[in-house]
Amino acid sequence: MPVTPTSSTPAARPADRLSARALTVWGAAILAYILAITGRTSLGVAGVEAMDHFDISASRLAVFSSVQVGVYACAQIPMGMLIDRFGPRRMLVVGALMMGLGQVLLGATGSYPVAILARVIIGSADATAFLSVMRILPAWIPMRKTPLFTQLTGGLGYVGQFISAVPFTALLHGQGWETSFVSLGASSVLVAVLVWLAVRDTPDPTPGVAETAAREKLGIGRILAVVVRHPACWMGFFIHFTLMSQVVFTLLWGKPLMTLGMGLSDGQASTVLVVNMVVSVLVGPLAGIISARAGRGRPLVALGATVLVAVGWVVFFLPDAPRGYAAIIIMNIVLPGLAPVANFGFDTVREEVDRRFTATATGLSNMGGFTAAMVASQVVGLILDASADGADYAWDDFRFAWFVAVGGVWITGVVGLVVSRAAMARWRSRKPTQ
Repeated sequence: MPVTPTSSTPAARPADRLSARALTVWGAAILAYILAITGRTSLGVAGVEAMDHFDISASRLAVFSSVQVGVYACAQIPMGMLIDRFGPRRMLVVGALMMGLGQVLLGATGSYPVAILARVIIGSADATAFLSVMRILPAWIPMRKTPLFTQLTGGLGYVGQFISAVPFTALLHGQGWETSFVSLGASSVLVAVLVWLAVRDTPDPTPGVAETAAREKLGIGRILAVVVRHPACWMGFFIHFTLMSQVVFTLLWGKPLMTLGMGLSDGQASTVLVVNMVVSVLVGPLAGIISARAGRGRPLVALGATVLVAVGWVVFFLPDAPRGYAAIIIMNIVLPGLAPVANFGFDTVREEVDRRFTATATGLSNMGGFTAAMVASQVVGLILDASADGADYAWDDFRFAWFVAVGGVWITGVVGLVVSRAAMARWRSRKPTQ
């Protein structure tokens, strides 16, 4: 049976006016999301150092990213169900504490298997943040403003990338591996305390009693059935899937590409990542306005954006000689400038799926880009090792790896988006009028 829209759920709707209290709650939750992005990207800026620290090859380095992103992707639906059941505040606190544990463990060990375990913990912790903020939005933010706040959330999260690229990198080079990662772990505890004090799940002092009871009656199987069968979730999945090269670049392979493949300095590479972050933050509000106005046309906007990104990468990697500094700067304006379109599917999920299942449904959609990034990142590492054949990784190795791995995953995503858009149109045509 079709799921009734958000407006028919028993939970209270937020007031039409945006309150200072709502902004405080959202702001504290954003700090937890920034922490998650910092943890997610910290190893990416330390990729070259990680190969030296653990004495590993590119394919084994890629396992760090694949494991973390794989755990993050696989945890989306279970974590969404936990957030829907126990509330975003509790899960944000748990996630921040887990992030701290994972970072301390990663900093304290020289063992590759233990470091993999640390990345599993970090990936699990990371999965709590974005979904919790998405669960908070419909409770505190007026519906007409939620597309804007969805994009602001995604954009401000990239402040975590700035923290990784600049202060964390400076600490890594100045104080070493252990001090830098343990310091990140310590900051996680402070964020957990702040979230516990400032965040509330809903404006209602006794939130969601009837809603929770109704959700418990449905059971896990029924919740999963509602989410997995809803075409809006799959359309969100593939919108996210097609724009995954931003994740591949910022999470792991961007800095090795720039320093090893292009011959840029660490400072230049960090500057490029900062440019990426600034553009991500600045375009967020505009992307929110476009999403709100695009409505049912969001998949077409996503298709246009992903084609432009693909063309950008093809042009970037066409020359036989490495591209220069200006070219990677331009690419890191185009890439983050279009990447927020990946979040358009979340707005459709929030509008079409019963609000009791917001986090679970968003979790399925959020799996898209990170599943794609996990596969692409690992394949890039394998191809680099095979192409370089024991020598230093060069421009041609990165070109070949990027075209095969990222290109193959992108084609899969475009096909999935076209199919899921058609399924969504059929579902809407069968949906009873309200």
